[in-house]
Amino acid sequence: MSEHQNSEVITKEKIDEAIKALKEQKPKERESVSDREAIRKMRRYIEKLTSSKYGYTYDEVSEMLKGLGINLSGSRIKYLLGELKKSSRRQKKTSTSDDNNPSSNPATETQPTVVNTASDQASSESDKSTVNSAKGKRQSKQPAPQQQEAESNL
Repeated sequence: MSEHQNSEVITKEKIDEAIKALKEQKPKERESVSDREAIRKMRRYIEKLTSSKYGYTYDEVSEMLKGLGINLSGSRIKYLLGELKKSSRRQKKTSTSDDNNPSSNPATETQPTVVNTASDQASSESDKSTVNSAKGKRQSKQPAPQQQEAESNL
């Protein structure tokens, strides 16, 4: 309670200055990182060493890292690399499927509204009778998609 009474008056100008100072702050550099982050940063070098060209095992890579004070077993390194590969595959899959799948973005895709008039209904009835009378062979009298789009715009 007594702290509140002894504090300075905080003006709007001081608040604006404080906000500006807080916004300008850069993230602090952490001294240590998780094992997952460490492997993510070393990934390409570990994969190079464990490739068939270089022929090192994950246990041998683990021993090299132990000499530098990084204590991860070979199986842990292999597991973390697999996890990183899975997550990057998922990211690629979702980004490519979003790019290739127009229905995933409903704002860019519009469906034409089909309004049936009496003459359309009569012609569709005659189409149905033609399809049904084809003795097992299905005939389609639907117009091409470009025609449908042009007709729906009328």
